[in-house]
Amino acid sequence: MYDPVELSKKVETIVVQNNLKKYYRFRPTGFYGGIATADTVGCNLRCKFCWSINSVWNANNTGEFYTAKEVVDILQRIAETKRYHQVRISGGEPTVGKHHLIEVLEGINPTTVFILETNGILLGYEKHYVEDLSGFKNLHVRVCLKGADAEEFSHFTGAETGFEYQLKALQYLRDSYMNFNIAVVSTNHEKKQGLFQRLKDMNLENIMIEEEEITLYPKVRNRLQKEKLLHYFE
Repeated sequence: MYDPVELSKKVETIVVQNNLKKYYRFRPTGFYGGIATADTVGCNLRCKFCWSINSVWNANNTGEFYTAKEVVDILQRIAETKRYHQVRISGGEPTVGKHHLIEVLEGINPTTVFILETNGILLGYEKHYVEDLSGFKNLHVRVCLKGADAEEFSHFTGAETGFEYQLKALQYLRDSYMNFNIAVVSTNHEKKQGLFQRLKDMNLENIMIEEEEITLYPKVRNRLQKEKLLHYFE
C-alpha cells in the first residue's frame, strides 16, 4: 500500500527537471473525434489495469525531457496538420509537475480545446491547483475515478488512500465553475449506484458520467491475471 500524494512527490523528482517534463511520444489519435496527444511519463497511481506500463513503472528509463514550449509547438503542429481543434496530455498523470502544465496551457491557442485527463488526486489535495486552472476557459477536465468507492479504489490501485481526493477534485471543479466530466472504472453495480447517489448529494447529478473501458492488452491481461482481477474485466 502507498500514499498517492507522497508518490506524486517522488515521481516528480524523476520526471520533472526545473520546468522540463518527460514525454515518450506525440501522436494524432481518433479519440474525441480527433485529438493531438502528448503522452507523458510518470503517475501517482499504480492501477492494476493500466495500459501505459513503461511510462508508469519504468519512468527512470522512459521518455525524454521537453520544455512546455516544445510540447505546445508539437501539439499545435499535429493539430494543424490533422485539422484537429483539440489537444491533450495522456499516458501518465499530467498534473504531476504543476508549473510545467500551467506553462503548456498558457502556450496553447485559446481557440483550441485542451482536454486534461487526470485521476484528480492532486486537484483534490490542493484546492489552489484547481483555482489556478480555472483561468483557462479552453480547458476541459476529465476526471477518471478508479473505482466507485474507497474500497474498490484501493483494490484496483493498491493505494491506501486517494478516493476522497478524487471526489474533492470534483467538488473544487464544480465550485470553480469549470468544464469537466467524470469517468468511472467499476465492475460492481451496487457500488456504482452508491456512487451515483453520492454524486447527486454533491449536486453533481447533471455532470456527464461515462464508463471507462479497460482494454485487455496482453500485458494488461497478464497483470490482471497475476493480481487475480481478470474476472472483473473480462
